[in-house]
Amino acid sequence: MNAHIDARIGNANLSIDTQLYTLVEREILPGLNLSSDQVWQAMATLLDEFQSRNQDLLNTREELQTTLDQWHRNNPSADPSKYKSMLQDIGYLLPAPEKVQVTTSNVDIEISTVAGPQLVVPINNARYALNAANARWGSLYDALYGTDALTSEKVLKGYDAKRGEKVISFAKQLLDTHLPLVKAGHSQVINYAINDGQLVCSLENGHFALLADSAQFIGYQGDAAAPKTILLKHNNLHLELHVDRQHIIGSSDLAGIKDIVMEAAVSTIMDCEDSVTAVDAEDKVIVYRNWLGLMKGDLSIELQKNGNTITRKLNGDRHYLDPKGNDFSLHGRSLLFIRNVGHLMTNNAILNSQGAETPEGIMDGFITSLCALHDIRGASVKGNSRTGSIYIVKPKMHGPEEVTFTCDLFSRIEELLDLPKNTLKVGIMDEERRTSINLKACIAAASERVAFINTGFLDRTGDEIHTSMQAGIMLPKGIMKQQAWIAAYEDNNVETGLACGLQGRAQIGKGMWAKPDCMAEMMATKLEHPMSGATTAWVPSPNAAVLHALHYHQVLVQDRQNELTDIAYTVKVEQDDLLAIPLLGEHSLSADDITRELDNNCQGLLGYVIRWVESGIGCSKVADINQVGLMEDRATLRISSQSLANWLEHGFVTKKMVMDSLKRMAALVDEQNAGDPTYRNMAPDFDSSVGFQAACELVFEGTVQPSGYTEPVLHRRRQEAKRVYG
Repeated sequence: MNAHIDARIGNANLSIDTQLYTLVEREILPGLNLSSDQVWQAMATLLDEFQSRNQDLLNTREELQTTLDQWHRNNPSADPSKYKSMLQDIGYLLPAPEKVQVTTSNVDIEISTVAGPQLVVPINNARYALNAANARWGSLYDALYGTDALTSEKVLKGYDAKRGEKVISFAKQLLDTHLPLVKAGHSQVINYAINDGQLVCSLENGHFALLADSAQFIGYQGDAAAPKTILLKHNNLHLELHVDRQHIIGSSDLAGIKDIVMEAAVSTIMDCEDSVTAVDAEDKVIVYRNWLGLMKGDLSIELQKNGNTITRKLNGDRHYLDPKGNDFSLHGRSLLFIRNVGHLMTNNAILNSQGAETPEGIMDGFITSLCALHDIRGASVKGNSRTGSIYIVKPKMHGPEEVTFTCDLFSRIEELLDLPKNTLKVGIMDEERRTSINLKACIAAASERVAFINTGFLDRTGDEIHTSMQAGIMLPKGIMKQQAWIAAYEDNNVETGLACGLQGRAQIGKGMWAKPDCMAEMMATKLEHPMSGATTAWVPSPNAAVLHALHYHQVLVQDRQNELTDIAYTVKVEQDDLLAIPLLGEHSLSADDITRELDNNCQGLLGYVIRWVESGIGCSKVADINQVGLMEDRATLRISSQSLANWLEHGFVTKKMVMDSLKRMAALVDEQNAGDPTYRNMAPDFDSSVGFQAACELVFEGTVQPSGYTEPVLHRRRQEAKRVYG
């Protein structure tokens, strides 16, 4: 643990870690016309008014879980109708409001109008944060050339002309499909020019061609007769043709196009939660400092590239001339949300008047809003939101009462910071069972400020297992994905969102593509997200954002939402499907099937936990048992640990079987990390490995973890690792 941890400063009957106090005093407050005393008194007020209420909500979770566990023990193989009736009786399943119409206003166009990919990155990693913020615009040629999107052949050193030809051919077809010319193709163009406000394309046969839809030409950079950049627009997304006949690519292209730059990650969630390891004041200061830098616009890092030191910072806006030659600009960065933590955890960065740790979600809400004042009224005003909004995604809320708590907290923060009502917009992560089955009521609770809803089927699966832990033996993970409740859950999110009037007022999102090296597979499957009516979906990298943006050129989501709204009046998601428990039932598993499932769960769990606990890495590409790199975070860990805990609870496997698998897989994970000089092996000295012991605790004590969450164990073990390893 950092030696600074015991250094504290008192203010407003709070005990504040000096690192956080100094951050607020020296970096956050300058330029905001607020005093330190005002800030800490506001924080004290929030704790006085909301801390006990926060704990009451957590107590309700535990009381409901205790009731459910006992009911399942007393009612094995219960009739679904009796189960549903019980959920209604105990207040778990609530009556849905008859009609909900959200009134959210003052949202940016990335929410109201522009559908496209969304990145989620750990805010404690400044390099990742900057890369994501700058991923609003990305090279199509790089994304196609550097991945398996067009060919599974490995990228060679130097320029591979054959691979490049495939990229250029794909790009020309893209232009012909979405930005067609009249009686010509873009592959026939030898020169682009602007004449009398129109994009004029000179063809190799000596003729000229115009865009079929002249309104798709938006602007240009450079000379009208020989523009270096041509700005086009389709389905509300922009793309730039970059012309440079001296470039290695442009010199081989008939029209001199060296690249097509796509508008890609139109929004990004800067994450304080599942992808972040922040277990104490020292860690939280890093989180808040990076968010502050993004809101002030001055976040930068130095890094080594090709033997040179370069400075990475936020991109500026992009400037053009419109068809008539007048200046205008487009936003150069992704619209940034901040995902606070949920209601569960506390942090020692601030101790209240009784010496108790602060609920981390309350602290996040206040400090991240304080940082965002620099975007609202500081020197960098409108660097992020051009409408003066602050976008906060709130994860892991269980039902409408917890959504109401968040909205009340946000209202009080607005009052204390003298912000207009509903400045703080809320994003509802539809990832807990009590939220998804009461989604309409949850949206109603946030109807004035909801700007985002999103399915998170990983956490939803983890919560499904834990909530129904005593109902019986659960299906293996792979089979569970194929059950009716998952499809119903995904459909219900969009259907309910549209029925509540989110169109044009809030994003409707879908979850992460977890295989960052498998872009061809992503291209073949992720079209389903805009087709489902979702206005955004998560991708694991800037390149993936560029490629997923192509799906939003295929589907104009607003039109698709209109179609689905009409359909939804006659087709409704069955609530009973949402309540179906994914039990093993009649499925039979061989001994080999069981061993494979144990090994798969143990390997993924260990591969993630060892990095989290011992290296402080909260989200990374972790090789699975088949050596396929998968994006892992706490949500995937929750599934693995709860699956194993469930099988143990019902005697489907023995503790020895699981421990044997953990030890076998620990050796495999050690081998997979052999190239990392900072890695500490788990095998064979398992007892001295803090990471291995954390993994065991998550599994063998899994049934008693609150809602099956992994945070309590991970945080405690990470704190231990910091003490042991430094």
